[in-house]
Amino acid sequence: MSENDNALFNQSLEKGLAVLRAFNAQRRTMNLAEVAEAAGINKSSAQRMIHTLEALGYVCKHSQTKRFQLTPRVMEIGYNYLAADTLVDVANPFLAELAQITGETTNLTEPDGLEMVYVARFVAPKFIPIHMPIGSRIPMYCTGSGRAYLSALGDDEVRAALEASELKRQTQFTLTGTDEILAEIATTRRKGYAINNEELFLGDMTIAAPILGSQGRPVASVHVVAPTSRWTQEDAERRLAPAVIECARAIRTSIRTL
Repeated sequence: MSENDNALFNQSLEKGLAVLRAFNAQRRTMNLAEVAEAAGINKSSAQRMIHTLEALGYVCKHSQTKRFQLTPRVMEIGYNYLAADTLVDVANPFLAELAQITGETTNLTEPDGLEMVYVARFVAPKFIPIHMPIGSRIPMYCTGSGRAYLSALGDDEVRAALEASELKRQTQFTLTGTDEILAEIATTRRKGYAINNEELFLGDMTIAAPILGSQGRPVASVHVVAPTSRWTQEDAERRLAPAVIECARAIRTSIRTL
């Protein structure tokens, strides 16, 4: 970062966002000391940030426990992103059609760092083992949508992403070796789609394809959930993969016409 960039950087805003991001499923409510520790700031800064966020309506204090928690107003920021995201508007009818064709839940994810973020979802009436609402985040290295996205990048970019990732074993089926993941990505490039068979969640299998932007760079992935209770990997690849690939191509074509 240059000196000019440093002069423009607003540390107070950074701290305020750090406080908002500190709340999650493991830290649903926090006292002031916990907020400071989770956000990586001192208690004085945490107090100022919490007071400001509370005044703006993004945080509230429970009347009995005196612990802080997020309010629904925080969702306005995420909703505004989805409302302004042209890709979501373009993809929705194709995702709906894919869900109708396959009879399974379809999803659109976009990259953020080393993760993929759910930005659109059409849920099938059939049982699915894992609920992933809009805004959920999944790692790239061990998911169908992540590997589909990575497959459309250059080799150096893929290796750099894997080296920067914490390759944890999520289930007994998770691939954690860089070389074996690279081999899966090479297979994805050859076939045009990626598959994740219970590497992130048991019972959860997905078929995914990358969506390329106007410059030929990947911008997102589309994937279908194929629960192992209903699908074998062979059947999922044979019956679902062609539809997923076609959906990704249709979205890409529509993006180019905008």
